[in-house]
Amino acid sequence: MASLIRSFLQSLMKMFNAIIGMAGIAMVIYSFWMIRVWHKQTGHSPFEESDYPFPWFIYTFLGLGVTFCVITCSGHIAAETMNGCCLYLYMMIVFLLLVLEGVITADVFLNHNWEQDFPKDPTGNLHELKVFIRENFDFCKWIGLPILAAQGLSFLLAMVLKALGPHRDRYYDSDEEYAASRHPLLRNSADPPHVADSLYAPRK
Repeated sequence: MASLIRSFLQSLMKMFNAIIGMAGIAMVIYSFWMIRVWHKQTGHSPFEESDYPFPWFIYTFLGLGVTFCVITCSGHIAAETMNGCCLYLYMMIVFLLLVLEGVITADVFLNHNWEQDFPKDPTGNLHELKVFIRENFDFCKWIGLPILAAQGLSFLLAMVLKALGPHRDRYYDSDEEYAASRHPLLRNSADPPHVADSLYAPRK
């Protein structure tokens, strides 16, 4: 029964991690699109040195997307192995990400001049994203809430899996501790008599 519960929780954690991973892949694709637009406008890649201002928004969005993908991979490994160190590391990364998201969200909703806290975006993508969110607030809300819920539930499931511990059937004792009846192949069986020797043996 305990093994079934662990397997069910592992599957749930992998599913929620897949949601985070899909969000990360979407952010990486959007970052590549912004890099393409920046290259068309300036003739330079954002990763090259140029006289244009630093496109920090592209770097930030790309970094967040890669971070989401790394969290998904680490969460899948932690859920599959149920290793204590992997689960602790995963919980720490997700907790820091939740704190960062909470701080940014609180700053945006409570501070009316929140744009002054960020450096000027030379690409203009931050303004376009802000306008898109305002015009499609309900749509963005129903996308953001599942991602946030997936992060929180993944954190809780990692805590539960850490409390349950690993599968006991994954750890085996040495063969010497088993009874002789458990491993008959390890016995030294006597050699059967040879039929040919008995046929050609000299008769008295």
